[in-house]
Amino acid sequence: MFSSEPVLALDKADIFQDTRLVLGEVSFAVHKGEFVYLIGRTGSGKSSLLKTLYADLRLQHGSGMVAGVPLQKINAKDIPFLRRKIGIVFQDFQLFFDRNVEENLRFVLKATGWTDKKKMADRISEVLMQVGLGTAQKKMPHQISGGEQQRVVVARAMLNEPQILIADEPTGNLDPAVSDQIMQVFRSINNAGTAVLMATHNYDLLNRYPARTLRVADGTVDEVRPGTVF
Repeated sequence: MFSSEPVLALDKADIFQDTRLVLGEVSFAVHKGEFVYLIGRTGSGKSSLLKTLYADLRLQHGSGMVAGVPLQKINAKDIPFLRRKIGIVFQDFQLFFDRNVEENLRFVLKATGWTDKKKMADRISEVLMQVGLGTAQKKMPHQISGGEQQRVVVARAMLNEPQILIADEPTGNLDPAVSDQIMQVFRSINNAGTAVLMATHNYDLLNRYPARTLRVADGTVDEVRPGTVF
């Protein structure tokens, strides 16, 4: 049962990259606990849309709300507040390769205001267990596989118990078997109550793990009919 208040909503939003209109009149909502795919060809505007949702690009026209934060009114000092309430998973891992897994995660906790060392250690243990990496705390990124590095990235995104996880092609650099494992991590996170919006071009995943799907094409975003085979 979804709550009536969406965790993410756009209403007649125009998505710009600099001064170029990429997507027009975008309207959709994602509710608590929902899993939603975002599909579309390379260059269709998926990444620009996601960047607008986490305020990397400014919402210039229309309205938007993510985790209770209005995007059209957000200013620079409020962006870190928004990003503490959402989790972001990129295709490229963006880990610090000069520090171990635990230190990568602790860096994020410190940057988002955590100070209690025991609470930080406990939370790091929790999220690593959640993604199946309970024994990887002291390993350096180069000592673990690409799939394990992406699990660390997912764990990092979950540190502040986000209302929604926004993932931009999270399996894009991974082989099919590893992509499947990462997908199962996302599904378990979703089953525990966190909403997920995942941009992907991996149609095999869509067929094997069906969920609500939005398609970005021809400058707009439309709902894909349930039961569509990709």
